[in-house]
Amino acid sequence: MLLVPWPAFLGAIALAYVALNLIFAGLYALDPQGIANAQSFADRYFFSVQTLASIGYGYMYPQTGYTHTVVSLEAMVGVVSIALLTGLSFARFARPTARVMFSQKAVIAPHNRVPTLMFRIANQRHNQVYDAQVSLSWFQDEITAEGQGVRRFYELPLTRSRSPNFRLSWTVYHPIDRDSPLFGQTAADVIERNGLAMVNFSGIDETVGEPVRTRYEYGPAEILWQYRLVDIFETLPNGDRLMDLQRFHGVEPC
Repeated sequence: MLLVPWPAFLGAIALAYVALNLIFAGLYALDPQGIANAQSFADRYFFSVQTLASIGYGYMYPQTGYTHTVVSLEAMVGVVSIALLTGLSFARFARPTARVMFSQKAVIAPHNRVPTLMFRIANQRHNQVYDAQVSLSWFQDEITAEGQGVRRFYELPLTRSRSPNFRLSWTVYHPIDRDSPLFGQTAADVIERNGLAMVNFSGIDETVGEPVRTRYEYGPAEILWQYRLVDIFETLPNGDRLMDLQRFHGVEPC
Protein backbone atom coordinates (compact mmCIF):
# COMPACT_ATOMS: atom_id res chain seq x y z
CA MET A 1 0.00 0.00 0.00
CA LEU A 2 2.99 2.31 0.44
CA LEU A 3 4.35 1.58 -3.04
CA VAL A 4 1.27 1.55 -5.29
CA PRO A 5 0.36 4.75 -7.18
CA TRP A 6 -2.08 7.16 -5.57
CA PRO A 7 -5.03 6.25 -7.87
CA ALA A 8 -4.60 2.57 -7.01
CA PHE A 9 -4.24 3.42 -3.31
CA LEU A 10 -7.45 5.49 -3.26
CA GLY A 11 -9.27 2.91 -5.37
CA ALA A 12 -8.32 0.10 -2.99
CA ILE A 13 -9.55 2.15 -0.03
CA ALA A 14 -12.86 2.83 -1.79
CA LEU A 15 -13.37 -0.85 -2.63
CA ALA A 16 -12.52 -1.93 0.92
CA TYR A 17 -14.90 0.70 2.32
CA VAL A 18 -17.81 -0.43 0.15
CA ALA A 19 -17.09 -4.12 0.81
CA LEU A 20 -16.92 -3.60 4.57
CA ASN A 21 -20.24 -1.79 4.63
CA LEU A 22 -21.83 -4.48 2.46
CA ILE A 23 -20.67 -7.14 4.92
CA PHE A 24 -22.17 -5.33 7.91
CA ALA A 25 -25.35 -4.55 5.98
CA GLY A 26 -25.68 -8.29 5.42
CA LEU A 27 -25.22 -8.93 9.14
CA TYR A 28 -27.91 -6.36 9.97
CA ALA A 29 -30.25 -8.02 7.46
CA LEU A 30 -30.12 -11.23 9.52
CA ASP A 31 -32.31 -9.45 12.08
CA PRO A 32 -35.05 -7.69 10.06
CA GLN A 33 -36.43 -5.90 13.15
CA GLY A 34 -33.05 -4.93 14.57
CA ILE A 35 -32.94 -1.43 13.06
CA ALA A 36 -35.84 0.89 13.59
CA ASN A 37 -37.39 2.27 10.38
CA ALA A 38 -35.08 0.24 8.13
CA GLN A 39 -37.15 -0.97 5.18
CA SER A 40 -34.59 -2.23 2.67
CA PHE A 41 -31.04 -3.47 2.24
CA ALA A 42 -30.05 0.03 1.13
CA ASP A 43 -31.30 1.41 4.45
CA ARG A 44 -29.15 -1.11 6.32
CA TYR A 45 -26.16 -0.27 4.12
CA PHE A 46 -26.36 3.44 4.91
CA PHE A 47 -26.95 2.61 8.57
CA SER A 48 -23.64 0.74 8.40
CA VAL A 49 -21.98 3.79 6.82
CA GLN A 50 -23.17 5.96 9.70
CA THR A 51 -21.99 3.43 12.28
CA LEU A 52 -18.56 2.85 10.70
CA ALA A 53 -17.80 6.56 10.51
CA SER A 54 -19.42 7.41 13.88
CA ILE A 55 -21.62 9.96 12.13
CA GLY A 56 -24.64 9.44 14.38
CA TYR A 57 -28.13 8.24 13.59
CA GLY A 58 -31.21 10.03 12.32
CA TYR A 59 -34.47 8.15 12.28
CA MET A 60 -32.74 4.74 12.19
CA TYR A 61 -31.24 3.26 15.37
CA PRO A 62 -30.53 -0.22 16.80
CA GLN A 63 -33.30 -1.70 18.88
CA THR A 64 -32.38 -5.35 19.56
CA GLY A 65 -29.55 -7.00 21.47
CA TYR A 66 -28.18 -8.67 18.32
CA THR A 67 -28.07 -5.39 16.42
CA HIS A 68 -26.46 -3.59 19.36
CA THR A 69 -23.75 -6.28 19.35
CA VAL A 70 -23.11 -5.86 15.62
CA VAL A 71 -23.05 -2.07 16.04
CA SER A 72 -20.45 -2.41 18.80
CA LEU A 73 -18.32 -4.64 16.57
CA GLU A 74 -18.58 -2.26 13.62
CA ALA A 75 -17.74 0.74 15.79
CA MET A 76 -14.54 -1.00 16.89
CA VAL A 77 -13.70 -1.91 13.29
CA GLY A 78 -14.30 1.72 12.30
CA VAL A 79 -11.92 3.07 14.94
CA VAL A 80 -9.18 0.63 13.90
CA SER A 81 -9.74 1.27 10.18
CA ILE A 82 -9.54 5.04 10.55
CA ALA A 83 -6.31 4.72 12.55
CA LEU A 84 -4.76 2.42 9.91
CA LEU A 85 -5.88 4.65 7.04
CA THR A 86 -4.51 7.73 8.77
CA GLY A 87 -1.16 6.02 9.34
CA LEU A 88 -0.92 4.79 5.74
CA SER A 89 -1.83 8.19 4.30
CA PHE A 90 0.67 10.01 6.53
CA ALA A 91 3.40 7.51 5.66
CA ARG A 92 2.77 7.99 1.94
CA PHE A 93 2.88 11.79 2.22
CA ALA A 94 5.95 11.78 4.48
CA ARG A 95 7.99 9.19 2.57
CA PRO A 96 10.64 10.98 0.47
CA THR A 97 11.04 9.79 -3.09
CA ALA A 98 13.93 10.21 -5.49
CA ARG A 99 12.78 11.80 -8.71
CA VAL A 100 15.80 10.59 -10.65
CA MET A 101 15.51 9.99 -14.38
CA PHE A 102 17.60 7.26 -16.00
CA SER A 103 18.46 7.18 -19.68
CA GLN A 104 16.26 4.61 -21.41
CA LYS A 105 19.31 2.99 -23.04
CA ALA A 106 22.77 2.12 -21.82
CA VAL A 107 25.53 2.09 -24.43
CA ILE A 108 28.85 0.34 -24.88
CA ALA A 109 31.40 2.32 -26.84
CA PRO A 110 35.05 3.43 -26.58
CA HIS A 111 35.73 6.06 -23.94
CA ASN A 112 39.32 7.19 -23.56
CA ARG A 113 40.15 4.30 -25.91
CA VAL A 114 38.66 1.74 -23.54
CA PRO A 115 35.34 -0.06 -24.21
CA THR A 116 32.96 1.38 -21.62
CA LEU A 117 29.43 0.73 -20.45
CA MET A 118 27.72 4.12 -20.07
CA PHE A 119 24.37 5.52 -19.03
CA ARG A 120 23.27 8.77 -17.44
CA ILE A 121 20.93 10.00 -14.77
CA ALA A 122 19.33 13.38 -14.11
CA ASN A 123 17.72 15.08 -11.14
CA GLN A 124 14.13 15.99 -12.07
CA ARG A 125 13.68 18.30 -9.09
CA HIS A 126 15.03 21.82 -8.72
CA ASN A 127 16.79 20.99 -5.47
CA GLN A 128 20.01 19.09 -4.84
CA VAL A 129 20.84 15.60 -3.66
CA TYR A 130 23.80 15.53 -1.30
CA ASP A 131 26.27 12.66 -1.10
CA ALA A 132 24.71 10.91 -4.10
CA GLN A 133 26.04 7.41 -4.72
CA VAL A 134 25.60 4.96 -7.57
CA SER A 135 26.39 1.27 -7.60
CA LEU A 136 26.20 -1.00 -10.65
CA SER A 137 25.73 -4.77 -10.53
CA TRP A 138 25.89 -7.22 -13.41
CA PHE A 139 23.84 -10.44 -13.48
CA GLN A 140 24.36 -13.26 -15.95
CA ASP A 141 23.79 -17.00 -16.33
CA GLU A 142 26.87 -19.20 -16.12
CA ILE A 143 27.76 -22.87 -16.15
CA THR A 144 29.98 -24.21 -13.37
CA ALA A 145 32.81 -26.68 -13.89
CA GLU A 146 30.40 -29.41 -12.84
CA GLY A 147 27.93 -28.40 -15.57
CA GLN A 148 25.41 -26.80 -13.21
CA GLY A 149 23.63 -23.64 -14.34
CA VAL A 150 23.82 -20.74 -11.89
CA ARG A 151 22.90 -17.07 -11.83
CA ARG A 152 25.86 -14.96 -10.76
CA PHE A 153 26.19 -11.26 -10.06
CA TYR A 154 29.23 -9.01 -10.04
CA GLU A 155 29.83 -5.56 -8.63
CA LEU A 156 31.05 -3.40 -11.51
CA PRO A 157 33.66 -0.75 -10.61
CA LEU A 158 32.88 2.75 -11.83
CA THR A 159 35.17 5.62 -12.72
CA ARG A 160 33.15 7.72 -10.25
CA SER A 161 30.57 6.24 -7.92
CA ARG A 162 29.93 9.26 -5.67
CA SER A 163 28.91 12.85 -6.25
CA PRO A 164 28.94 15.30 -3.32
CA ASN A 165 26.32 17.49 -4.99
CA PHE A 166 23.96 15.99 -7.60
CA ARG A 167 21.88 18.71 -9.21
CA LEU A 168 21.71 18.29 -12.99
CA SER A 169 23.08 15.28 -14.86
CA TRP A 170 25.56 12.50 -14.16
CA THR A 171 27.04 10.13 -16.72
CA VAL A 172 28.14 6.83 -15.18
CA TYR A 173 31.07 4.89 -16.71
CA HIS A 174 32.17 1.30 -16.23
CA PRO A 175 35.42 0.54 -18.12
CA ILE A 176 35.30 -2.95 -19.64
CA ASP A 177 38.87 -4.04 -18.89
CA ARG A 178 40.24 -7.52 -18.21
CA ASP A 179 38.76 -7.52 -14.71
CA SER A 180 35.24 -6.83 -15.97
CA PRO A 181 32.78 -9.74 -16.41
CA LEU A 182 31.80 -8.10 -19.71
CA PHE A 183 35.34 -8.35 -21.09
CA GLY A 184 35.36 -10.21 -24.40
CA GLN A 185 31.58 -10.49 -24.59
CA THR A 186 29.45 -9.51 -27.56
CA ALA A 187 25.81 -8.50 -27.81
CA ALA A 188 24.94 -12.11 -28.69
CA ASP A 189 26.77 -13.34 -25.57
CA VAL A 190 24.81 -10.96 -23.36
CA ILE A 191 21.53 -12.19 -24.84
CA GLU A 192 22.56 -15.84 -24.48
CA ARG A 193 23.57 -15.34 -20.85
CA ASN A 194 20.50 -13.20 -20.07
CA GLY A 195 22.71 -10.34 -18.90
CA LEU A 196 21.23 -7.62 -16.74
CA ALA A 197 22.71 -4.38 -15.37
CA MET A 198 21.08 -3.16 -12.15
CA VAL A 199 21.67 0.41 -11.01
CA ASN A 200 21.12 1.51 -7.41
CA PHE A 201 21.03 5.23 -6.57
CA SER A 202 20.94 6.79 -3.10
CA GLY A 203 21.48 10.21 -1.58
CA ILE A 204 20.20 12.82 0.86
CA ASP A 205 17.42 15.12 -0.35
CA GLU A 206 18.33 18.67 0.69
CA THR A 207 14.70 19.77 1.08
CA VAL A 208 13.57 17.17 3.62
CA GLY A 209 17.00 16.03 4.82
CA GLU A 210 16.01 12.37 4.37
CA PRO A 211 17.65 9.53 2.43
CA VAL A 212 16.18 8.79 -1.00
CA ARG A 213 16.75 5.64 -3.02
CA THR A 214 15.77 4.28 -6.39
CA ARG A 215 16.95 1.68 -8.88
CA TYR A 216 16.82 0.91 -12.57
CA GLU A 217 17.59 -2.07 -14.79
CA TYR A 218 19.07 -2.48 -18.25
CA GLY A 219 18.42 -5.79 -19.99
CA PRO A 220 19.97 -7.00 -23.25
CA ALA A 221 17.43 -5.01 -25.29
CA GLU A 222 18.33 -1.79 -23.46
CA ILE A 223 22.11 -2.12 -23.93
CA LEU A 224 23.26 -0.81 -27.31
CA TRP A 225 26.69 -1.70 -28.66
CA GLN A 226 28.78 0.82 -30.62
CA TYR A 227 26.44 3.68 -29.74
CA ARG A 228 27.12 6.79 -27.71
CA LEU A 229 24.93 9.13 -25.69
CA VAL A 230 23.91 12.35 -27.42
CA ASP A 231 25.38 15.50 -25.89
CA ILE A 232 22.70 17.33 -23.91
CA PHE A 233 24.70 20.40 -22.83
CA GLU A 234 25.32 23.60 -24.73
CA THR A 235 26.77 26.98 -23.83
CA LEU A 236 24.56 30.02 -24.27
CA PRO A 237 25.90 33.35 -25.57
CA ASN A 238 25.95 34.76 -22.03
CA GLY A 239 28.12 31.88 -20.86
CA ASP A 240 25.42 29.91 -19.03
CA ARG A 241 25.21 26.16 -19.47
CA LEU A 242 21.92 24.73 -20.76
CA MET A 243 20.87 21.09 -20.24
CA ASP A 244 18.33 19.97 -22.86
CA LEU A 245 16.31 17.14 -21.32
CA GLN A 246 14.48 16.60 -24.61
CA ARG A 247 17.68 14.92 -25.83
CA PHE A 248 18.31 13.09 -22.58
CA HIS A 249 17.43 9.64 -23.95
CA GLY A 250 19.03 10.23 -27.34
CA VAL A 251 21.77 7.95 -28.69
CA GLU A 252 23.71 7.88 -31.96
CA PRO A 253 25.97 5.36 -33.69
CA CYS A 254 29.68 5.75 -33.09
